[in-house]
Amino acid sequence: GTEMHFILVDHGRSERLAMEDFWYSLKCIRCGACMNTCPVYRRSGGLSYGGTYSGPIGAIINPTFDLKRYSALPFASTLNGSCTNVCPVKINIHEQIYKWRTVIAERHEVPFVKQEVLKMAGRLLASPTLYRATVSSMGGALRRLPNFVLYNPLNIWGRQRELPEAPKLTFHAWYKKNRGDGNGNA
Repeated sequence: GTEMHFILVDHGRSERLAMEDFWYSLKCIRCGACMNTCPVYRRSGGLSYGGTYSGPIGAIINPTFDLKRYSALPFASTLNGSCTNVCPVKINIHEQIYKWRTVIAERHEVPFVKQEVLKMAGRLLASPTLYRATVSSMGGALRRLPNFVLYNPLNIWGRQRELPEAPKLTFHAWYKKNRGDGNGNA
């Protein structure tokens, strides 16, 4: 003599199911394996994702709800694939993160500052000489930069974080010194 009511909440799942590249994320069982293996998540923690879903899976689920708000998440990844390797339901997480980057760029949702930083990084990484010179000089710069430049109200990343000590030698300098051809050449 009683009634039972079921309320099914879709919460955007039907829309995600229709997304050819992103429907795989619906398989997620929230086990946390991707978060445990992700080097970025382990350093930054869950609160830095700013949404309900954190970690690598959050980087592909959150943009489906609000692309503008979560457009930075897919760029906060190394794309090393360890999240995909440990996923028990075999979600191709790192591939979906890369596809979100493409979608965000196509929809012009990449903030101007990030666009410019990515352009500069592209130029820097395209030139081995420029890259090595920059890396060599950064160790000294990091030791000399005053904390107020890195840890100020405008730099959200700097809150509650400390920069690690810069290594005394870059890998390239160490290799030249220890493993070169005997003449100091790599």
